[in-house]
Amino acid sequence: MKKLFVYALIALQFTAYFPHTPNAAEKYKEKDLEISELFDGQSGTIVLKNLKTDKTYIYNENRSMERYTPESTFKIPNALIGLQTKAVADEYEVKRWDGILREIPEWNRDHTLGSGMRHSVIWYYQQMARDIGAPNMQHYLHLIQYGNMDISGGIDQYWLDGSLRISAKEQAVFLEKLVEERLPLDKQTMRTVKRMMINEEADSYLLHGKTGTRLSDYGLGWYVGYIETDKADWVFATNIDGSGSRARSITMEVLEDMNILEEK
Repeated sequence: MKKLFVYALIALQFTAYFPHTPNAAEKYKEKDLEISELFDGQSGTIVLKNLKTDKTYIYNENRSMERYTPESTFKIPNALIGLQTKAVADEYEVKRWDGILREIPEWNRDHTLGSGMRHSVIWYYQQMARDIGAPNMQHYLHLIQYGNMDISGGIDQYWLDGSLRISAKEQAVFLEKLVEERLPLDKQTMRTVKRMMINEEADSYLLHGKTGTRLSDYGLGWYVGYIETDKADWVFATNIDGSGSRARSITMEVLEDMNILEEK
């Protein structure tokens, strides 16, 4: 597997997507990733941050600042808000399948908040969003400063190729606050959602993440989350003109090439 070549950016400027203007020292904490071969001709970006050193690695800086619909990665804030507002009691609350056959067989049964996250069950999270209601949803999106905070596309549609938009850099900032439990939410709420996000456990790491795919054309895919190792926690946000599964594959290749999966 090809090694990653990393070099310091001399005059990198943050944009308004970050909540503050960085000083000179912070600018030198960002590094550029030379990994175009992993994207195999598809346009995409990855933002990867070491939460111990505060060093951020980015492929395709311009795209990392562009906002896209979050698709099913919005299940992370949706679950946080659902738990915080008591629209659901806990990760085990069951919602009954409505009997409508959907394209993914795993969706055609009853689900809990936790299983709905693991299997990316859209109807469960749409129903929960309706239970949360527009006023509460709008309030909490402003509170956690999630993307453009625009829910005008409909209470159960706005994150699915709708009005809500967020950049990879913004996803990384949001995830960092979640990992460090600095969101203005109950700590138990954040801990529950972080547990629900677990994708993979190995001797050297614990991976938390969520994919998202624009199902209308499979032209946008996300993989966002964080990885715990003995040396450091890392947050990541990847998007690509492709599927969420492809975004995840690229992310895992980057983590492997940077030896993050082997950190002990």
